[in-house]
Amino acid sequence: MALDVVFERFVHHSPLPLMARLLMQRALGAEWLDSLFEQHRQRQYTRELLFSTEVDLMALVALGLRPSLHAAAQSSEGLKVSMQALYEKVHHTEPRVVRELVQCSGERLRPVLEHLKLQQPSWASGYRVRVLDGNHLAASQKRLKPLRGLRGAALPGQALVVYAPEWDLVVDLVPAEDAHANERALMGPVLERVQAGELWLADRNFSTRQILFAVEDKHAAFVIREHGVSPSPTEAGPLKKVGRVETGVVFEQAVEIEDEQGRRLRLRRIELQLEEPTEDGDTRIRVLTNVPSERMGAKEVAGLYRRRWSIEGMFGRLESVLKSEVKTLGYPRAALLAFGVAVMAYNVLAVMLAAVETEHRLKATEVSSYYIADEVKATYGGMMIAIAEPLWRGFESQTDEELGKELLWLASHVKPSKLRKHPRGPKKKEKKGYAPRREVDRHVSTARVLRGDEKT
Repeated sequence: MALDVVFERFVHHSPLPLMARLLMQRALGAEWLDSLFEQHRQRQYTRELLFSTEVDLMALVALGLRPSLHAAAQSSEGLKVSMQALYEKVHHTEPRVVRELVQCSGERLRPVLEHLKLQQPSWASGYRVRVLDGNHLAASQKRLKPLRGLRGAALPGQALVVYAPEWDLVVDLVPAEDAHANERALMGPVLERVQAGELWLADRNFSTRQILFAVEDKHAAFVIREHGVSPSPTEAGPLKKVGRVETGVVFEQAVEIEDEQGRRLRLRRIELQLEEPTEDGDTRIRVLTNVPSERMGAKEVAGLYRRRWSIEGMFGRLESVLKSEVKTLGYPRAALLAFGVAVMAYNVLAVMLAAVETEHRLKATEVSSYYIADEVKATYGGMMIAIAEPLWRGFESQTDEELGKELLWLASHVKPSKLRKHPRGPKKKEKKGYAPRREVDRHVSTARVLRGDEKT
């Protein structure tokens, strides 16, 4: 009975950590994680340290509940192996296992999200939108002996990320240990999972004949920015002006590309002539698409491509809200595991955000994921001490619909005013121009600059 009283106190005073625990339990069930490891491992094996324990510890770091893997391990009472054995396991976790972790945890959370977002608006009518982009992990500390003599940054790896923006979920992740590998060379596993009815948004790094034909062969659609060199389509019609949008004038032209087997594919080239150049100095953006004009007009295609930047916002939230890049982990496989677990934690946060928005009828732009994560970090540890494990087991048998209703009930006790965003006004654009190196590297005293004693 005392446990029920403690649980009720958290419901009324701090419901978000309860929501996080229930979703982590669904996304990271120990039995499921260990089964996933046994199914997809290639050379690794289990002795005393279970894969579920490894992921649980890394999740504490990703959520910001512990500053490092070492600190997470020290705080764990159930760890039965040495610190060296833990690090050996982490350093050798195979990228294939990390990918399956992200894919499958997302699949376990999506049905719950579907019960929360019953009226989910579509980005493109009749399509399931997927946004594709690459992400290079930040440079790690040079703790490994072979790195200590290097002057340049040590990059532990990269990943291709597939984001479903309508659900705010990462649905696929292709980890790569070589940070300098070409992103296009990593596309094989992604293309295998392309399904009919999907619409893929991507930048010009993925503008190749092979990729475009592969998506077309899967009866899927794409809106991909045209590279200056590839796929070098041939013009099949005149360039026609369509109209004006917020950022410039839109034109459309029929073009064709041909693969190595001689197959020809007719596409639409949507060209946006910008009123103001991009940061790279581009005054024109060309987009290739196989979406028929009767399903999506040229201005709609241009607007849809602009929304590709939603994945950059997701990366930003992943970096600022969660600890997605652990700089103390220099081994590529360890860094990729940390990133994969952080992505999984992001998906948990996305479901929590959806529950709050749905229950209080708020727009996605009104609620701050930072404040949600901050409350979880503040009270999660104390909650886990106060509420014993047997009570949590009572929620394991819930269906997706029951868990969705439980999350909405908990969200009803959240005070939205504490979670609202406080957006800054637009930044004033100023061209700084060229500055000599000695000026760029010059140190200044902030106090003196504010007093006016020292000029910037």
